[in-house]
Order: sequence, then C-alpha cells, then structure tokens
Amino acid sequence: MNLLTILFLIVFGSVMLVKPDIFYMITESWKSSTEGEPSDFYIAHTRFGGVIFIGVGIFGLIVYIFFM
Repeated sequence: MNLLTILFLIVFGSVMLVKPDIFYMITESWKSSTEGEPSDFYIAHTRFGGVIFIGVGIFGLIVYIFFM
C-alpha cells in the first residue's frame, strides 16, 4: 500500500463513521425520487464500513512505517 491509499482509507472511513448522511448524499441520494433521510439500518452499516476502512488504513500505516 502506498501512503496516499492509506490516507484515503482513513479519511474516507472517518467520513463514513462520523457523517454517514454526507456519504448518503454523495452515493445514494440520486437514486431516490423522494427527498428522504437514510434509514437507521443504512446508517449503522455505513458506520460499520467506516470502522473497517479506518482499521485497514491503520493496519496499512503500521505496515508502511515498520516494514517499508
């Protein structure tokens, strides 16, 4: 992993974790004909995905620092 990819994963995961409504507006809102909020299920899964992205990014950063 290069450093740019690692930073992208951490930043993208942070947005998914902290502000899932922004992630919804960017990725899913254009698919809906009604202007609504994301469901609680969507928010929970988006936050879970954010945790996974941050975890992979931190793991990649550790590998980058200690093994590259």
